[in-house]
Amino acid sequence: MSTCAAGPTDAKVVIIGSGFAGLAAASTLVKGGFKNVLVLEAKDRIGGRVNTVKPFTENIIEVGANWIHGQTGNPLYKLAKEKNLLSEGPCASNNMCQPRSVSSRDYFFKEDGKPVPNKIVDQVSSLFTKLTDKAFDDQLEPKYQDLTMGAYLDDAFGASPLAATEDGRQVFEWCKRNECTDEASSSLYEVSASQISNYIALEGDFYNTLGPGGYRAILDVLLKDVPSENIKRSAPVKTIRWDLAKEGHCEDQRYPVQVICENGQSFQADHVIVTVSLGVLKEKGTTLFEPALPANKLSAIKNLGFGTVDKIFLYFEKSFWPADCEGVQMVWKGGPEDKDVYKSLSQGDAWKATWFKKITGFDTVARHPTALCGWITGREALYMEKLQDSEIRDTCLRLLKSFTGWSVPAVSKMLISRWGTDSHVRGSYSFVPDDVDGVAAQKALAAPLPPKDKSTGKRLLQVLFAGEATHVNFYTTTHGAYLTGPTRSKCSYIYHFYFEKSPTSGSLFLSFGRLLHTAADTGDLGEQDHELGENWRSSKEYLTKGASIEDDHHTPTLKS
Repeated sequence: MSTCAAGPTDAKVVIIGSGFAGLAAASTLVKGGFKNVLVLEAKDRIGGRVNTVKPFTENIIEVGANWIHGQTGNPLYKLAKEKNLLSEGPCASNNMCQPRSVSSRDYFFKEDGKPVPNKIVDQVSSLFTKLTDKAFDDQLEPKYQDLTMGAYLDDAFGASPLAATEDGRQVFEWCKRNECTDEASSSLYEVSASQISNYIALEGDFYNTLGPGGYRAILDVLLKDVPSENIKRSAPVKTIRWDLAKEGHCEDQRYPVQVICENGQSFQADHVIVTVSLGVLKEKGTTLFEPALPANKLSAIKNLGFGTVDKIFLYFEKSFWPADCEGVQMVWKGGPEDKDVYKSLSQGDAWKATWFKKITGFDTVARHPTALCGWITGREALYMEKLQDSEIRDTCLRLLKSFTGWSVPAVSKMLISRWGTDSHVRGSYSFVPDDVDGVAAQKALAAPLPPKDKSTGKRLLQVLFAGEATHVNFYTTTHGAYLTGPTRSKCSYIYHFYFEKSPTSGSLFLSFGRLLHTAADTGDLGEQDHELGENWRSSKEYLTKGASIEDDHHTPTLKS
């Protein structure tokens, strides 16, 4: 008798990583009837790039992901709303270090200590938003299609009278520097202008702040579905050996995949879902897999961008800024996103002497009335991560004093993220660089192993990939990561695979399909997630019409 897994009750699935993609996949599989699901997490905590802590008071700080981006069609917003996990009242409207946002309560200062007139800030930031919206809405003129985001913005802004004033040019540089935080890039001169339209911004408020439990509260909802013994922490993976068994040779080698951890522990699996960050794949992608990954997947890993965004939290015993101030924004004469400055510093290490110029400013922090948060991104963030906390603290205090002229007290406590040098993450989130076909690369990254064109005689769906970097429309976001767990990581394909092998699993198949196509019903998901939802609807229609499940040639097929 064959010893191959016949259905979800005996199929073994190993999930690598416990961020939103990994936990969403685990939760969905467990609820779908899979009995042998194991999550391996390299860190001593779950969450991945979500890290909710309480370093200053009884209130939380988000070291990683901060907001739920958009509302309509966002499964995380829906989940948070259903579970009453969203923030309401003053905390909900607090600026909370929001990138790309300029509040009327932001105080802009030049490096000589003089304030920038509000009128100039409003005019430039408004124009900047209009220009970036054109790129996001796929409305760029033909002449801009092949430019970087930075080059496009420079040219378009140059046609405005605001570009003729020094204040206008300097605030414009600040806007570009601020946008780098959203793109996780060292510079907008490295980001594709035309391909940014593939990203879909969901409707509704773009920045939705979570309640007192933060993002950890949403993770806890997913964790309720996964037995605690099914998650192993402090278990970094060293090697993923795949293609160990051939189709139809179940007696010789039952499991096609073996996962070996750095501590020597080994786990066999029918399917492995890899949800590690693109940063980890960039560092270990050529050595982590045996046999090696296909050339197109390695190329996607190499070519897609993965940047670092860090936060610098400064906690004071008392606030020193005006009550109506939501942030101190720093405008430089020669900021790093100035075109000429960027060109002059693109080679060599001279930029390291002015790493602090990449900090956009210091914003107030929700629930922490005496704390400020600074954002820094790109190579400057990576350089900062290697400095001592005391040097970073002193630099930030010097900047606050010199720009504002206010009396700035000593820092009582501080917390600095270091995502770039974190060996289990190696950055923050992905972006599409100039001269890279982002959609093709993201699809190649998401494709399962073995590849379809080389799957003859092989066990199917041995190694699958998930995470924000694999989503064509929602890369960079937590909901993008979440959606790739149950859908584009192909949990759905796994279940369909067992449905085809064991037609008597039809009721479980239908139940599992409901879990997956519910999100697509919202009407605002990405192209591939709609595709999955439509296929599950077709499957549901087929089964509920009373057709014989055993009639294999009528079984609906999921698109890949």
